[in-house]
Amino acid sequence: MAFFVVYIDEAHPSNLWQTQSNVKEGVIFQNPATVADREQVASSCVRKLHIGMPALIDSMQNQVEKDYTGWPDRLYLIDTNGRIAFKSMAGPFGFEPANLAKALEQLSPHSPALPTFHSLSKKM
Repeated sequence: MAFFVVYIDEAHPSNLWQTQSNVKEGVIFQNPATVADREQVASSCVRKLHIGMPALIDSMQNQVEKDYTGWPDRLYLIDTNGRIAFKSMAGPFGFEPANLAKALEQLSPHSPALPTFHSLSKKM
């Protein structure tokens, strides 16, 4: 079993749709214009949020976001056949970590105890 974060298009860039909560927390980024810019912003996001799993970066054409409707954030479970076994409501307020845990248990009922999932919104 593997877990990944996929960094997609910046949700609240300072040059398009900056939110006061981001300003208050010092999360101020312009919308990345290049892959290098996106990598830099994603790296900062991983560090600031203390994300402890591998992070992947969507293309500048936002193909993952388009294919999976990931904006602003979502939780997905992909089975071993590449099919979507679970898709959360839009986050962060639509995240119900218990539903993901239940889907994991149904997908792999004989696996060892699963980790406890916590919504990132509780850390923000």
